[in-house]
Amino acid sequence: MIPVKLKKLKDQFEDHNIDGYVIPKNDEFFSEFSNKDRLNFITGFSGSAGLAVILKNKNYLFVDGRYTLQAKIQSGKKFKIIDFSKIINVDLFQNLTLGVDPKLFTSFQIKNFFLKKNKIKLIEENLIDNIFKSRFRVSKPFYYLDKNVTGESHLKKIDRVTKYLNRNKLNHIFITAPENVAWLLNIRGHDNPTSPIPNSYLILSNKKDIFLITDKEKSIKLIKQKRFKKLQIIELNKISTFLKTFKSNRILIDEKTCNIHLEDILNKRFEIIKKEDPIYLMKSIKNKIEINNMINAHIIDGVALTKFIYWLKKLNKKR
Repeated sequence: MIPVKLKKLKDQFEDHNIDGYVIPKNDEFFSEFSNKDRLNFITGFSGSAGLAVILKNKNYLFVDGRYTLQAKIQSGKKFKIIDFSKIINVDLFQNLTLGVDPKLFTSFQIKNFFLKKNKIKLIEENLIDNIFKSRFRVSKPFYYLDKNVTGESHLKKIDRVTKYLNRNKLNHIFITAPENVAWLLNIRGHDNPTSPIPNSYLILSNKKDIFLITDKEKSIKLIKQKRFKKLQIIELNKISTFLKTFKSNRILIDEKTCNIHLEDILNKRFEIIKKEDPIYLMKSIKNKIEINNMINAHIIDGVALTKFIYWLKKLNKKR
């Protein structure tokens, strides 16, 4: 018997004229710890990486080698489990029309994985959200890291990026990887349980104009500390309206991190230049303070692991 939630999902296929629907693990920030764990809801699989393809009569779940056994236990009764390595050349879904949420996929993914063999239909409403009421984790405000922690002020980092924009005759860069926003602005957040990633986007001009796109309550501390002005904070749910009125000519996006929804909005108004976000290279070269902090972090981690192993051995001897 088909589970109620799967039936409710499949009942929507006819309305959208699709043969199936693709559900990734990630959210619009491509985090493995999504506020809305749609994949877990529809499949029962709780691992940190995976992708489901739900067809009218069949259900598939792709996971990597870490989760093969777990996926079979949690989802094997209703889903065929397939190793993620086969997703590039898989022929299971040829000549089908698959629905996707454009906020959860990039054009790079569509072009380079199995989706390229199918007709993809972008559906602005998320079909899982129509049947899934999630409990959002309450996130604390973003916070700022001083220069003695990062080794370089955010102003100097911004200067480096704007010099790159001017060298390449670009008006703006649209930074869609939250970890790169974190590095550039020296900010951190509480949006992920195991890393201080601040879920946000950033627009930076070659004249150093900045717009941080996030939930306003997360920017409270930054505004109080005068790191940002209120006008520089754009609400996430108003990003489409903001981009439609935004003025620019040549704007750089990274097609591996910018979702299709945002790319389509930009493409209608500006000349998009697709290149890898230059911040990836900049932040890969560590300064002295960063190197020392990494060494200290490894020492702390090593001590903690040694204590745990010692405790475990003592516990085993008592048995």
